[in-house]
Amino acid sequence: MTILDKIIATKYEEIKNYVPLTFDGHDFPEKSTLLQRLLNGNGVISEIKRASPSKGDIRTEVDIVAQAKKYEEAGAAAISVLTDETYFKGSIHDLYEVTQVVSIPVLCKDFMVSEIQIDRAKQAGATIILLIVAALENQQLKSLNNYALSIGLEVLVEVHDEEELHRALELDAKLIGVNNRNLKTFEVSVERTAQLAKQFPFDEGRVLISESGMNTKEDAQFAYAKGASGILVGEALMRSEDPGKWIREATTEEALK
Repeated sequence: MTILDKIIATKYEEIKNYVPLTFDGHDFPEKSTLLQRLLNGNGVISEIKRASPSKGDIRTEVDIVAQAKKYEEAGAAAISVLTDETYFKGSIHDLYEVTQVVSIPVLCKDFMVSEIQIDRAKQAGATIILLIVAALENQQLKSLNNYALSIGLEVLVEVHDEEELHRALELDAKLIGVNNRNLKTFEVSVERTAQLAKQFPFDEGRVLISESGMNTKEDAQFAYAKGASGILVGEALMRSEDPGKWIREATTEEALK
């Protein structure tokens, strides 16, 4: 069993024990779409990640609201909030705290296998959900994608190889993330973005987002140079003493060349 298989199996068990959310406020600040923001210019999707299976605890004590505001003030294109509890120590409540205080798109980053999870993401104020092609059969992928779009959410479709990229394109996905991390082994290589960018249809109103392995400004430059419109950055920002500076440096004119 791969790590991804283990996480997905856990997710199906978690869903059985969900209890109704009790959030009492649904008047979230209006947010633009991530697709439009990235079509207008390259950007950083800045992630809030307390821990991960590969790195253990990163910043479990983080002030979620303060971190989100730092990201927004620095010009982040969007904020990603990891909501998986078992492996990443996040929660749907983390997501809710963030969506209430920012006016940029917010991604509910979790391992989606059910419409129930999508409904909870929407209720917590997310504007984007993640669908991981490697975790879903074709019919399930199509069904969840259509459902999310039908209730007004954007969908970031994550791929890792050529076959998964073709499946994402068959969905007509507009936001396609290339995960530089192999979710079956957790090995990371930013070269993955370069490889898949060679087959990416950049002239069809889609955007490529490079995910994982973005540790330095040079990594960001590499991804942008290969055609990425966005980069998703988690650990580097969570460990940085000045995440705003990291974001600004990654989106300077020099970095975007």
